[in-house]
Amino acid sequence: MLVLARKVNESIVIGDDIELVVIDIKGDQVKLGVKAPKHISVHRKEIYEEIQKENIAALNTEFKPDMLKDISDYLGKDKK
Repeated sequence: MLVLARKVNESIVIGDDIELVVIDIKGDQVKLGVKAPKHISVHRKEIYEEIQKENIAALNTEFKPDMLKDISDYLGKDKK
């Protein structure tokens, strides 16, 4: 793990197109700004872990043929 010290308004760069900027420091809380291309998702770690759990649960869901009908109903494919 790389550990860097930064002050307010200073930043670090990851790769060619991701920048983390220290926005504010108050007590034990640090506010960071993230500049990244739209195709790169950025999440707090706890949210990322929840997304991963939901993805795993979805993969473990047993497929039932009527699921396709439910999906097409939701997408409006059955409307005439």
